[in-house]
Amino acid sequence: MSEVTEPVPTGAPARPAARASRPRREVSVALQSTWTSTQYGELGALVENLGFDGLSVYGDLGFQPPIPALLAVARATNRITLGPACLNPYLTHPVEIAGQIAALDEASGGRAYLGLARGSWLQQLGLRQERPLAHLEDSVEIVRRLLARDDSGYRGRAFTLEPGLRWQFQPLRADIDVLLGVWGPRGSALAGRIAQEVKLGGSANPDMVRLMRTRLDQASVAAGRGEGAVRVAAGAVTVVDLDGDLARRVARREVAMYVDVVGQLDETVAIEPELQARLGSLIREGRLDEAGGLLPTDLLRRFCLAGTPEEVAEHTVELFRSGADRVEYGTPHGTSAGGHGIRLLGERVLPQVREAMDRENAA
Repeated sequence: MSEVTEPVPTGAPARPAARASRPRREVSVALQSTWTSTQYGELGALVENLGFDGLSVYGDLGFQPPIPALLAVARATNRITLGPACLNPYLTHPVEIAGQIAALDEASGGRAYLGLARGSWLQQLGLRQERPLAHLEDSVEIVRRLLARDDSGYRGRAFTLEPGLRWQFQPLRADIDVLLGVWGPRGSALAGRIAQEVKLGGSANPDMVRLMRTRLDQASVAAGRGEGAVRVAAGAVTVVDLDGDLARRVARREVAMYVDVVGQLDETVAIEPELQARLGSLIREGRLDEAGGLLPTDLLRRFCLAGTPEEVAEHTVELFRSGADRVEYGTPHGTSAGGHGIRLLGERVLPQVREAMDRENAA
């Protein structure tokens, strides 16, 4: 990801203050946008009934947009937080992003969060993703101004709101939490100023969690928000099965396309250039099984959570101990279609994770 240092735009509203204390560690589930509306409602209800804290829907290129899926989940649930992970300002203008997230927040009774990222694979559309940090910062500012019905105008580096522009409806809430998908030091500095959470999408790497935790704390302290103001979420392909070897075989295929992108962003992982090039070539040819087969076991573990319920629980706890505030179990969850993997995560993995963290908190 190319990150560029640029001056802060004029007219920016005050940044949100840090929470008084960091909330408990959370475990959530992420879904790919491949299901029907009815299936999303059913899966959302399952996630909530199993005791998870939230549900996200991916915004990957070539799949359905996440907001319709999340609206279906909102109608079927009452407690869990909901959000897209992530939207990007190159495909959707921030005014439209603001309207979509306001609709989700209203439909869910105030349970929505907004995930924003630079976006991946957009070169397939001929898009040049210039000045990504400017696009992200301006998007956050515009969303917040519209939610707050602030019509004073805003002139950013990528987007502008002319004075007098405001919504013709009343949003449910005047502000919602913002998650940024960033990796590098400049992205971390931006998140330290304006975000509530950073997601390391496609990462299950404790070393990267530690690095991000350190950077965010430094940035949020420098911004006057205090240490711990920005949460760290680690989310990646997850495959759980009573047969751990089978789970890892399935995970190899599923994780290959993400390693091709994330492997170039994670500073704590050194992937040999030849392996990276071969991986990308096989993925472009649609040979995902061969691509996944190239990944050594130790490298695989950096980019997914895979194995038996005990192994996935142990990996989750390791991520929490490394500084994660939230761990998100990504698709496909299990070795067969449907909600079997989610149910196994909720019934066998989640209790082990909660018990381990409760013991640590009590110690």
